[in-house]
Amino acid sequence: MRVALGADHRGFLLKEKLKALLRRQGHTVVDKGPFSADRCDYPDSAFAVARAVARHRVGRGVLVCSTGIGMSIAANRVPGVRAALCLDPHMARMSREHNNANVLCLGADLASPQLAARILSVWLRTAFAGGRHRRRVRKLARCPREC
Repeated sequence: MRVALGADHRGFLLKEKLKALLRRQGHTVVDKGPFSADRCDYPDSAFAVARAVARHRVGRGVLVCSTGIGMSIAANRVPGVRAALCLDPHMARMSREHNNANVLCLGADLASPQLAARILSVWLRTAFAGGRHRRRVRKLARCPREC
């Protein structure tokens, strides 16, 4: 799978660890930055990853900042993106099964590299359940036009 990664300066180190993990697992990684731990603004990489997902240039996206909150807010502003902040593997599974989340947001201050790797692995291997959830996800896609 092609996976876009992005972070801010607080999430840079965890992004780099997840990038190595994804490559070891055979995924193609598209790194949208940053490329150092220098101070930067989270919306820049959030929008870059979200646009790559929305334009179907990658299958999924992963964003990391200190809490994951800012990344989640920014990514969800891009139509076609369903970004989910996941703090544990159960949230990761549910975000995929019920919400068909296509961007995973993680908090570098909230998840150890080991926990983040578990969350990411569950999130990547979990399929969308469809069924009754499909109707709800379609309603999300209509919101910018109808809200």
